[in-house]
Amino acid sequence: MVFYFTCDVVSPAYMMYMGLDKNENEELIKWGFPEDVWFHVDKVSSAHVYLRLHPGETLDDVPQIVIDECAQLVKANSISGNKMNNVDVVYTMWDNLKKTGGMDVGQVGFNKSREVRKVKVEKRINEIVNRLNKTKEEKFPDLRALREDRDRQEREDQKHQLQEQKKKEKEEMDRKEQEKSLRSYSSLMKEENMTSNKDAGNDSDDFM
Repeated sequence: MVFYFTCDVVSPAYMMYMGLDKNENEELIKWGFPEDVWFHVDKVSSAHVYLRLHPGETLDDVPQIVIDECAQLVKANSISGNKMNNVDVVYTMWDNLKKTGGMDVGQVGFNKSREVRKVKVEKRINEIVNRLNKTKEEKFPDLRALREDRDRQEREDQKHQLQEQKKKEKEEMDRKEQEKSLRSYSSLMKEENMTSNKDAGNDSDDFM
């Protein structure tokens, strides 16, 4: 089971989600989207909360208020972290997560530690947690199928973009060729480049 939440403190709203347990977390680690941001309470057990970025966004584009809401949600879903003040929540892009064979179920590392960010949560803010919980939906998605559909759509989009790029390049080449031809024609039509019968030395009206 996966829980979905709507973060609507900004427009357009963001989607957040997390797995029911460590087994579901394992599937999310495996089949997450590259445009997802992963959140976890630092150094203590907690849920894995994901934030889905909007198309074309980077992590730097996410408003701080949205980061704070994700941090509140992940803290609230940590048995020990929920009772603590001044906890750190770490977050990074999904594709920075690293899973090796020796790790426990639900455990994860990082490919690049320098790409892991951190935000401090002083205390639980019930107003935020309660508002997010009111948007919660329980679903049983086929995570692998969702990821494969996403990847297929990305390939189609890239193919379309490549076709559009080639089309524009051809149009540009045709335009330059047309301009070259016009310049060449204009040069031939200049008076000093034109000849007549007189120029050729034949000024007679008689024909053999």
